[in-house]
Amino acid sequence: MSHTEAAPGTSLSTHRRRRELAEAADGRVADVLVVGLGATGAGAALDAAARGLDVVAVDAHDLAFGTSRWSSKLIHGGLRYLASAQFDVAHESAVERGVLMTRTAPHLVAAQPFVLPLTPLVSRAQASLAWAGFRAGDVLRLAARTPRQVLPAPRRLSATEARHLAPSVRAAGLRGGLLSWDGKLTDDARLVTALARTAAAHGARVLTRVRALELTGTGARIRDELTGEEGEIRARAVINATGVWAGTLADGIRIRPSRGTHLVLRSERLGILPAGLHIPVPGETNRFVLVLPQGDGRVYVGLTDEPVDGGIPDVPEVPETDIGFLLDVLGSALDIPVTREEVVGSFAGLRPLLDTSAGTDAPARTADISRRHAVVASPDGVTTVVGGKLTTYRRMAQDAVDAVVESRGLRAGPSPTAALPLTGAASPARLRALPAPRRLVRRYGTEAVAVHALAAGDPALAEPVLAGHPVTRAELLWAVRHEGALDESDLLDRRTRIGLVPADRAEVLTVARDMLERAAALRP
Repeated sequence: MSHTEAAPGTSLSTHRRRRELAEAADGRVADVLVVGLGATGAGAALDAAARGLDVVAVDAHDLAFGTSRWSSKLIHGGLRYLASAQFDVAHESAVERGVLMTRTAPHLVAAQPFVLPLTPLVSRAQASLAWAGFRAGDVLRLAARTPRQVLPAPRRLSATEARHLAPSVRAAGLRGGLLSWDGKLTDDARLVTALARTAAAHGARVLTRVRALELTGTGARIRDELTGEEGEIRARAVINATGVWAGTLADGIRIRPSRGTHLVLRSERLGILPAGLHIPVPGETNRFVLVLPQGDGRVYVGLTDEPVDGGIPDVPEVPETDIGFLLDVLGSALDIPVTREEVVGSFAGLRPLLDTSAGTDAPARTADISRRHAVVASPDGVTTVVGGKLTTYRRMAQDAVDAVVESRGLRAGPSPTAALPLTGAASPARLRALPAPRRLVRRYGTEAVAVHALAAGDPALAEPVLAGHPVTRAELLWAVRHEGALDESDLLDRRTRIGLVPADRAEVLTVARDMLERAAALRP
């Protein structure tokens, strides 16, 4: 492998897309067609391909176009679900967190410390409840067999310690804090990209900008969104993994979307943040606003949990009421006032929650709806996987593929994905030894060496694309060459997250176009 190239078979490119789309639509019958390339769909494509099945996976837009790019970037251990007695969901979350952190994606998921500041607004009863929850979360870690060196133990903090880890917290009346740990993704969209590329390395045809117009149990009528040409992809089994849009492609699917909103702030506004923050929502016993430092000059503040009615947009809008709510909670704990003008960006994701309200007088709040997932077979033979959450994508994918293997009589063994490293994954010792900047290692794993070499070979590519932001031109070029980026939005909104701040996005748009043109000029 060249020092500036990706591992064999993992590269997604325009040329590969064109070739594999022609193959997929030429009348041959694949074993599995997966529709939707968020975390669950990309995970299903990988699961099926890793079992030796012939797989085609399509998405009307890009990798991680929907909910999978709008998360808190956290890999949760299931603590929240203990509070609502969802013990199976909590355990499953803890197990899947351990899989990601220790085996499949240690380059993308690391331990993140959080401080819950014990301000005057947090009663002693609330503090005791939270501490009991953190201790229970540590029991979950133990039950999932995640090593202590991967996720440290929770502990109580003095007021001085709390202020050291959370300098922006208001000192007046601070009694101390509670320190806990959870898993944090470098980037949720990068996880999906790694899944898709790993699936491609196992032979899956991963096709973005291919819209499924109609699904049946034996395939789909599709349209190439780049050319407008329509065709058909035939398959022995079809998995609908389109999240909040699942009901538009399969009958009998009831989704109750919940909106989770985050704000984007400049890091300098809140100062140094050695840890994230859990800020209790006043009047609630089990809801927190999270302050999440990103390491790229930005901080996310979220999240809300509000029901959504009506149509499902491609990109959800953020209502001012959500922004005001988050700023109010933030202001309840911080010394530093944050105004509406200092919110430089915002984003909202729609969680595809199962609608469990049928037959009841009043629906539950979306904050209380189960995060269990379900695999549902429609009368026409389409298998839909719905519900769940980002942390448990792998188990959702495994269950969906298990279902079609059994129902369609496909010849395949058990899922290997719990022990299958994603593209770029390696042991912590090997990752530490890589001759590349730590920031690149956290985003690309072992491929950081190739991305770094690309920049070293051309000083212009080593330049940041934006003042105050670490992404370089080399990373944009790499995304076009190897990560399936087809246009400026792919580059700025998903392969990098520059686009979360509209002003930054506008400033970098020309650079993104330049990198697309440069990559096109280098294609055979």
